[in-house]
Amino acid sequence: MSLPFPTLDDVDWRGRRVVVREDFNVPLAEGRVASDARLRAALPTLRLLLEGGARVACLSHLGRPRGAWDPALSLAPVAAALGELLGEPVRLCANPDSLASGWEGTERVLLLENLRFFPGEGRDEEAWGRVLGTLGDVYVMDAFATAHRAEASTHAAVRAAPRACAGPLLVREVEAIARAWDKPEPPVVAIVGGAKVSTKFALLGALLERISTLLLGGGILNTVLAARGVAVGRSLHEPGEVAATAALLARARERGVDVPLPVDVVVARALDSTAEADVRPLAAVGPEEMILDVGPETVAAWAPACRGAGTVLWNGPLGVFEYPQFADGTRGIARAVAQSRGYTLAGGGDTLAALERFGLLDAISYCSTGGGAFLTFLEGGRMPALEALRARRGAG
Repeated sequence: MSLPFPTLDDVDWRGRRVVVREDFNVPLAEGRVASDARLRAALPTLRLLLEGGARVACLSHLGRPRGAWDPALSLAPVAAALGELLGEPVRLCANPDSLASGWEGTERVLLLENLRFFPGEGRDEEAWGRVLGTLGDVYVMDAFATAHRAEASTHAAVRAAPRACAGPLLVREVEAIARAWDKPEPPVVAIVGGAKVSTKFALLGALLERISTLLLGGGILNTVLAARGVAVGRSLHEPGEVAATAALLARARERGVDVPLPVDVVVARALDSTAEADVRPLAAVGPEEMILDVGPETVAAWAPACRGAGTVLWNGPLGVFEYPQFADGTRGIARAVAQSRGYTLAGGGDTLAALERFGLLDAISYCSTGGGAFLTFLEGGRMPALEALRARRGAG
């Protein structure tokens, strides 16, 4: 596909100082990086730059500090983990002045401290964007997962930099999603889970224009069941969204989209690691029970559509997969998707965590690092980072 913004192929970056906005917002445990998936996703970009003789300075946020120093959210563990992956030291710089002097050091890779320690970041301040955008010779926006946010490092800095372009990871993300979205190979199956249908009405509405089958899970499914007149006991759902959900289902029928109800469900009276799980026919959910997964007969009924799909779009697990007794539904559908010969695209943190837990990440055609950005892109929402990059087309 022809990209509407400049890439590294359009910019003279070799042998220069390159600032790269990556997404190193990783989980920490006891002062160490607990999952390095996002670091590994950035490695091809960083290695390409280093092999081309560039000096590299990475930018990222971590967590949600409110514009002030928080030692628990320092990027020091990220610098250590990234250095191990790259096989060379990564120098952590406390502020832009420290980074500017770091260019004169021996390290080839620098990392600015957590962007959200600086008040101008979240406000997309032009002045802070100019600081970031002019730290080096070239500014590379490579963090698709933050592309839906108008923050200084994703928006103002792209506009202020002397040269700016999209990085390889962002390009791969856009191309992968566009392949599944713009001209998907039929039949197209969408799998959507999550707690609230209200947060995914835009996505579901957009999907109905492209898909043949919609498989639902989590609180979204429970609200759909309530809209269909099925008793859901104490299950998580949104009673106030039942009417809107019924209208969505009517639209699906008009479009000829199949939205199958589960045959059976997994229920419990409490949501915790020791809760006793029971399988019930859909019509037999008790008033004190919660639906926490789809059952084995449902997996058997839904799996053929996944295996036979030309395209699968997946966002959100079907049950509370974090607990083993409520994981089989998501695991079973994941295996069916992995067996598809079509193009399979998964996005969202919980979805990728489930696939990783089941050892199926590598069986999916593409796993998007974006969560909110993945949804915003599919919904056709505003992507400030991509807007800023488009404005640099022809200008670098």
